[in-house]
Amino acid sequence: MREATVAAEMLVGVGDGPGIKLALQQSGLLTAAFRVAHQAPDPRDLLRCLVTIGQADLSAGRIFEGHVNAVKLLLLHDAPASSDEHYGLYGIWGADGSSPVRIEDRRLRGYKLFASGADILDHVILSATTEEGIQLLLVPTSSLQDRLYPEEWRMSGMHATASGRCDLEGLSLDHAVFLGEPGAYLQEPYFQGGVWRYAAVQLGAMQALTAITRDQLRRRDQLGAPIQLMRLKAMTLACETVRLWLEQAALATERVDAVEGDSLSSIFARLQTQQEAMKVLGLADEAMGAASFAIGHPAEKIRRDLGLYLRQANPDGMALDAMQRLLASQELSSRWIP
Repeated sequence: MREATVAAEMLVGVGDGPGIKLALQQSGLLTAAFRVAHQAPDPRDLLRCLVTIGQADLSAGRIFEGHVNAVKLLLLHDAPASSDEHYGLYGIWGADGSSPVRIEDRRLRGYKLFASGADILDHVILSATTEEGIQLLLVPTSSLQDRLYPEEWRMSGMHATASGRCDLEGLSLDHAVFLGEPGAYLQEPYFQGGVWRYAAVQLGAMQALTAITRDQLRRRDQLGAPIQLMRLKAMTLACETVRLWLEQAALATERVDAVEGDSLSSIFARLQTQQEAMKVLGLADEAMGAASFAIGHPAEKIRRDLGLYLRQANPDGMALDAMQRLLASQELSSRWIP
């Protein structure tokens, strides 16, 4: 997608949320997401788009992937997009704090953590607990004034995502749009079946780190050194392994007739991405040495951002659940362990 290439070029040197939002808007990428977020004719278009943004900047990739996730939910539940869909930036906040978000008497209670893009989103989809199940709500961030705390994001990586806290205690539902029925959010293959998308962003960072390693070895005239060449080979194969897993996942989960079991393709692709990405991080460190740890070195930021991003969303629990589902189903077992 041309819009992704333009956005990636505009993201060079951008280091904050407002700059990321401007690049995504002006490139046309936010609007393009409405074409590819849900059951696109060729899901590989979305895959390439996510990878391209991930190559440019992981924080931008995280924010854009959240936009894609939110847009997919809007399309999946036939929700009317706002009148500013060509300019608006959407996101989805699912992580609860110690007081989980819930609906009581037409008001929200509790708060969200890891509210990515808290300082730049125009609209956000929130998950809230009800007696009938988890309910999705679309709210304008203009209704969240004085409730957002992006300054509380004090992690070593992914700085520009401003993934702070959102205090929803007592918020009226007057401006909220209910998306789907309670429990629909957890429907597969659309819930965990979507984790391939943020793994695609991570693949972009893996590819960028591999290119940085190659370039530094070339400048040092070390591309002919057998051990360095083997490191670069292993990084290259790790990236291609992930790309193939993600392509399979995208094609499986984004087809019109996708079924619940297809979500395993996405989960396994996400888990394999983590494994291969950790390998790439280690090999890059070995190949480039201490120089790449210098603040300002292009590998240093990727290392911090990717190391944090890979920890997203309970991979151990995801792996355990996936294998339990696989072994409990003869159909899934025959697919993965013939």
